[in-house]
Order: sequence, then structure tokens, then C-alpha cells
Amino acid sequence: MTTTGEPQLITTEPAVTAVVRGVVPAPELPAFYDRAFGVLPRTVAAQGVTVVGPAFGLYHGLPGAQFDLEAGFPTDRAVQAEGDVLAGELPGGRVARFVHAGSFDGLGAAWQRLGEWITAQGLTPGGTFWEVYLTEPTPDTDPADLRTELNWPVG
Repeated sequence: MTTTGEPQLITTEPAVTAVVRGVVPAPELPAFYDRAFGVLPRTVAAQGVTVVGPAFGLYHGLPGAQFDLEAGFPTDRAVQAEGDVLAGELPGGRVARFVHAGSFDGLGAAWQRLGEWITAQGLTPGGTFWEVYLTEPTPDTDPADLRTELNWPVG
């Protein structure tokens, strides 16, 4: 696992999003993301809504055999629900943030490191957390070049 910098405590503002939500077994995560990021741009564009930031995955609760998540984009305004696409929101407030550099295979260890840092700061991790995919993965992308921002609300 490669990382960039140390975790930081920041304050974020809520962000309006367009998402596809699902409860997905771990082996089906890549197919879920592919489907979500295939349908979202078409639906958002057709409604005249503008994407204002990189793609993300928002997780509800700690993952087990299945993940309860939303895959989407922050937008300039709410989308109208259409097919699998729904309006959503990234939470605002105090957030522990950390950037993981490298393959998605290292995300589990990066999240664990962030959780340990939160605990060491005397903070309590929230029930939702999200990844922002700063580098868009393509078939030609070297996994070492990927950058994923981890965000975990804290109390």
C-alpha cells in the first residue's frame, strides 16, 4: 500500500449528488460501479444537470459480505429520479480525510489505517464514509497512478 501524506481532520459542506444505490455482494462491486457509471452520465446530461466533481462511492455502514452503497457524482443541483438514478447527498461536517495512492486492492488497508488514526485522535467514526476517485481508472491506467480520497465523518 502506498499513501500520500497523513490523515487530516477537515470540515466539509453537504454536496448534492446523482447516484445509483445498491446492496451488493463484494465480488459484484466492479460490475455495480461499471453499471452505475455507465448510466449516470447519460441521465445527468439528459436532465441538463452538471457534474461538479469526481466520481465517488458512499458506503452506509461497515461492509461485511455485502456493501450498502451509492456510486455517483456531485452535481450542481438535484436530479429527478429516473430508472436507477436518484438524487443524493454527501454529508457535511467534521471528516477525517486521507489519500490512498495505488491500486484499489489496497483500499481495505488504507481504510483500516484511517480508522486507527481516528481512534488515536479520540474521535468516533461515523456510520457512513466515502471514497472520491481522484484518478479516473481506464484499462490503460497503471494501478500505481490511482489516487483515492478516503472521507470518514467523525464525532
